[in-house]
Amino acid sequence: MAKKAKKQSGGTPATVALTEAGVPFTVHAYEHDPSHPSYGEEAAEAMGVSPERVFKTLVADVDGALVVAVVPVAGSLDLKALATAVGGKRAVMADPAAAERTTGYVRGGISPLGQRKRLRTVLDSSASGHATICVSAGRRGMEVELSPADLAKLTEAVSAPVGRA
Repeated sequence: MAKKAKKQSGGTPATVALTEAGVPFTVHAYEHDPSHPSYGEEAAEAMGVSPERVFKTLVADVDGALVVAVVPVAGSLDLKALATAVGGKRAVMADPAAAERTTGYVRGGISPLGQRKRLRTVLDSSASGHATICVSAGRRGMEVELSPADLAKLTEAVSAPVGRA
């Protein structure tokens, strides 16, 4: 299941981080359709994977600090639950430009792994119900599949019910 990835051969900071950590993962690439209304749903459809196993990476501002939430593409982010999970009072979605600048990734391709500046991360507790989940590999049209435990370990994520169906 493990794949070697090097930056010069088309790897992303996310796949490089996974390779360097020695974590088993699988890369899934697909042709991104810019007209699709949802990056995450497009990924699930293109890979033929249940939307409950495909997770989107969202960046929110919690009391002035950027925080990453990783939630199933089949639902949405509960901002109040996210704030509570990190001991904050109020959460709002981050400015897309700030999210891109801070993570080093473009919107629709933000990965919880290999970010320019590591942000506090909350992984929706539903992830633990799956042997593997898919998250962005750091590029639109590219996902990585790995165990939720490995993702949590590498991102130092806390697990909390921050997704809504």
